[in-house]
Amino acid sequence: MERQSTYTATATIDERGILTGWSEGARRLLGYDSPAVVGRPATALLASGHTAVRRALAGHTRWNGTVPLRHRDGRLLELGVLAHRRSSPAGTTDWLLVSAVTARAQPPRGEPLEEWTFLQSPFPLAIFDADLRLVRANRRLEHALALPEAAMRGLRLAHIVPGAASEEADRAMRLALESGRPQEARGRLGPDLERPTVLTPLKDADGRVRAVCLSVPQPSPETTAGPRPPDGSGPAAGALGDQARAAQELGEVTVPRLADVMTVDLLDSPRTVSGAAAPERVVLRRAALRAVPHGDRPGHGTGVGVGVGQTVVCPAGSPPARCLAAARPQLYDTTDPEIAEWAALDPGAGWLRVSGVRSLLAVPLLVPDGALGVALFGRQPERGPFGPEELRLAEEFTAKAAAGVEQAHGSSRSRTTTMTLQRSLLPHTLPEQEALEIATRYLPAATRAGVGGDWFDVIPLSGARVALVVGDVVGHGIRASATMGRLRTAVRTLADVDLPADELLTHLDDLVLRLAADEGSADPGADTAGGIGTTCLYAVYDPVSRRCSAARAGHPPPAVVSPDGTVRFLDVPAGPPLGLGGLPFEAIETELPEGSLLALYTDGLLEARDHDIDVALDKMFAALGRPAASLESVCDRVLTELLSHRPDDDIALLVARTRALHEDLVASWQLDDRPAVVALARRYATEQLSAWGLDEAAFTTELMVSELVTNAIRYGRPPIRLRLIHQGTKLISEVYDSSGTTPHMRRARIFDEGGRGLLLVAQLAQRWGTRHDRVGKTVWAEQSLTAL
Repeated sequence: MERQSTYTATATIDERGILTGWSEGARRLLGYDSPAVVGRPATALLASGHTAVRRALAGHTRWNGTVPLRHRDGRLLELGVLAHRRSSPAGTTDWLLVSAVTARAQPPRGEPLEEWTFLQSPFPLAIFDADLRLVRANRRLEHALALPEAAMRGLRLAHIVPGAASEEADRAMRLALESGRPQEARGRLGPDLERPTVLTPLKDADGRVRAVCLSVPQPSPETTAGPRPPDGSGPAAGALGDQARAAQELGEVTVPRLADVMTVDLLDSPRTVSGAAAPERVVLRRAALRAVPHGDRPGHGTGVGVGVGQTVVCPAGSPPARCLAAARPQLYDTTDPEIAEWAALDPGAGWLRVSGVRSLLAVPLLVPDGALGVALFGRQPERGPFGPEELRLAEEFTAKAAAGVEQAHGSSRSRTTTMTLQRSLLPHTLPEQEALEIATRYLPAATRAGVGGDWFDVIPLSGARVALVVGDVVGHGIRASATMGRLRTAVRTLADVDLPADELLTHLDDLVLRLAADEGSADPGADTAGGIGTTCLYAVYDPVSRRCSAARAGHPPPAVVSPDGTVRFLDVPAGPPLGLGGLPFEAIETELPEGSLLALYTDGLLEARDHDIDVALDKMFAALGRPAASLESVCDRVLTELLSHRPDDDIALLVARTRALHEDLVASWQLDDRPAVVALARRYATEQLSAWGLDEAAFTTELMVSELVTNAIRYGRPPIRLRLIHQGTKLISEVYDSSGTTPHMRRARIFDEGGRGLLLVAQLAQRWGTRHDRVGKTVWAEQSLTAL
């Protein structure tokens, strides 16, 4: 039987769910010719799960999973699909769906040692066959791309990570196959793959190129420049680094004064000392290794075994394990058979073999809570063994080093707690909304002062509108993070009331004053009590009118990029920082063409230490103005252009591209102020839903429109307007009247003739509420069309 060749099936779907592209691979897979499916709803090909698929895609820019599809001959096919949401420079979006079809269920595996090396490599690795299709991916690459190997297997790189960088790497891969020489691609495949990509041809025993290995060498912590990933992964600044510095200082004062060579190995957390004679196996991390320069000695040659930063496993009976168990210094002669066997076999003792140490002194790093690790000092034969005076000095210096390590450990623990608190208070996922395409970044500061209180938020509002928030709480540490959480919650609460931007900041200003008064009375010496001096920018975008309103409290103004690439600041009046009290805030409103770009950020982005503010602004404008394949690329480019080092202050960046709800998705009517018009309003709504193909929603919508219009006629004032908005999977009904009275839901008693209207609306709608305008109010109700 001839083996089926690997091929790729692709399709594109527009925002309405209509198929706009159909590849030859898709025809081969499902049996439909392109004219038979292009222009039809994509759900027509689904065997089941229409709602589940829509929900899975909502609010995401990428998705992978299994989809049940129906072949032209009626067969059911469960296909693994990788979907990418793409945006054009004009602001339109569509979905690219990719599925690899291959007869080979599992990729070839090597010998166990080769497997371990490939899977556990600290560098992202992938193997592509001669057709440039992925065969293997290691765990580091899976983590960097947030995709399992099974979802990528059989796909070309351009389908796994669409964009210019993958196309460049694809060309380099082809050149590596043809030339047999390694190639390099400079483009970055993603935020966690910041380095150039290396493409290495893989040859068989006869020298023929059979495949290509893709690798992304990652920079070491000492040489890393530029921003870190926003999730805060990896060691925090001031954690391992500060502890290692304290350990290395011990080496500087003891070598060569006391010893010819020394190491410091630390426990991950303080260990209670027992004083028992029976040692046990311990796992440590090497923090320092220092020797007198001489030939091939540690630090100047090879063969030292475990290096700085690596794990040291000390078996029971080894000098480090004995020292930690006894909690006191231990002196050894390396010619002792037991010690000699440990030095010969244990990688952690490789430095002993290289240096030729004869006398070995082990000193525990002790603190009140227990032991932090162990310092080992070695002397060569010509220098003689350690004496009582050397032992006293070693204990004294080691005690000082232990105090430094403990202080660094406490600082790092406090920082970790603060970062955990802050991450828990920031949004983990962006809410589902269709008015804006959004990408965000958050980079915590790399200073010992600790994490600050920068935050961002995206809040869906009534009428298909969306609020964007960026704020910066003054100060660092847990206090700043906690204040940030309070303010973010307050902004969300005030946004739910649909307050205008300037009024919202006024209420937020009052809250900061109350927080300052409360904290000041509890702790008069507290710095920046309650967050006085906090800055905030609040903006609301309406996709129906394409208008954006914004106000700011001491915060930098947002940048706007027009569809033609022109970059400017939005001229939002500069209000005072929060907490000063009594000073007004002013909002502006402006129209944004569809496809405009909004960039909201905190001042840490512009306060880099290696250039002034004008240079930073020029770089930001240049980065925002250049075309990009996605908003994620825009965020990466802005951070890369402005940061040449880890930031001194927290940075929050929110980039949004505006979409528009066109006239065919919005319908409005002016209504007379008389009861007879309620029936006319119901007819308007029914006819409009029929035109939208939403007949299933007609009954529920009629009931809600009837109650809302009746409520406006009875308790409001003319003019009265009815508006229906069809936004993706939502249907919004709104009734405006010029009265400022807010309706209240109440339960009618048995003999009451009225009072059930809003109760009925609340039962039928997914959510409902009242929005106050400068004059009048709007009562709205939102339905979910996916539940129909």
